[in-house]
Amino acid sequence: MNEKTSRISFKDKVTELLPEGGHLNMCLTCGLCSAGCPASGLEGMDPRKFLRMAALGLDEEITSTPWVWMCTMCERCMKICPMQINIPQLVYQARTCWPKEERPRGIVRSCETALTTPTLSAMGISPEDFRFVVEDVLEEVQETQPGQEKLKAPINKQGAHFYLNQNSREPVNEPDEMVPLWKILDIVGADWTYSDTAWAGETYCMFAANDESWEQVVRTKAERVNELGCKVWLSTECGHEFYAMRSGLKKFNVEHNFEFTSIIQWYAKWIREGKLPVNSDWNRDAKVKFTVQDPCQMVRKTLGDPLADDLRFVVKSIVGEENLIEMWPNRTNNYCCGGGGGSLQSGFNAERRAYGKKKFDQIMATGAPYCITPCHNCHSQIEDLSEYYKGGFRTVHLWTLICLSLGILGENERTYIGPDLAALA
Repeated sequence: MNEKTSRISFKDKVTELLPEGGHLNMCLTCGLCSAGCPASGLEGMDPRKFLRMAALGLDEEITSTPWVWMCTMCERCMKICPMQINIPQLVYQARTCWPKEERPRGIVRSCETALTTPTLSAMGISPEDFRFVVEDVLEEVQETQPGQEKLKAPINKQGAHFYLNQNSREPVNEPDEMVPLWKILDIVGADWTYSDTAWAGETYCMFAANDESWEQVVRTKAERVNELGCKVWLSTECGHEFYAMRSGLKKFNVEHNFEFTSIIQWYAKWIREGKLPVNSDWNRDAKVKFTVQDPCQMVRKTLGDPLADDLRFVVKSIVGEENLIEMWPNRTNNYCCGGGGGSLQSGFNAERRAYGKKKFDQIMATGAPYCITPCHNCHSQIEDLSEYYKGGFRTVHLWTLICLSLGILGENERTYIGPDLAALA
């Protein structure tokens, strides 16, 4: 597929790009990376083999294997490696070697679609359509839900403290799923806004290994937040967007005047401060059990165990400590679900599900009928795994459970809960 354009090897090129060379020359061949990687075996490849092939100069093989699109770059191999070798970045750079026309069409198309609209939505929703959806849904809630007559969903509010993004899936396919977020922000008295441009909570150009387009998306979003004068970027329950923006701001040295945060951090803060008065009384007698997924992009790859601890504090506050059943392993050592890295758009569905079987088995071992998934890719992947492998468990957002706990979950906001929880709402 690729022709050498210089005498320098692929591994040496990557070594020059990464801080401290990514430790790529320090492999002990111990195999820990492969033992802990759910992608091991797909396409006859695994992390150790991939790195050794690079070390041996088998550039053509490692820059043409489809395995680079099956690896989610979740960094579990790097975390467990005694030498901290950055295999995920080796994989990312291998993706860049693929001609654009040969990269997975779904990922590339999502990137291209985002670049064609001011909203940067991978689903192509326009600013006008976004405003219409938000205003229409808000009006319906105000008119039909007692106590929500003064609910707000501001757009383009200059000087708001929080800038809220939104995954395109909600306004396009599940508009009622935006409402619980609005209610939570209303209860805590948050000063927030959407923008009608640059609001989309996904950045597939990163997964397409298109640095130029990734940088364009990050800069455009940062510029819009700066224009509105917002102090805090409030990233919703989406690990992909959280990592893409947070790492992109640093990677491309993007000037910005705001703090970049996850809404999970704020859920925990507001509960501790008493601004979000959740409790688990609704589940005291029912004792419905839950497990929780640690999104790789937010936990292992960025904020680490402190965010995982905040996540558990929120979950226990909502469902009751005794009703949380942990997967093993968990937190920063958790297995990736297989939905990251653009896998859901890659077209390798059989491989994606084979990768996810380890996550499926983890969830089934807990016996919990619900898996809390505070990440859109995790949510979609785990929902698909349950259906494909006939697990029978459901996936649910944190915002749903928060509003259920507060007794303000609307009838149209219960897509992801079963009859057992609906009866308690």
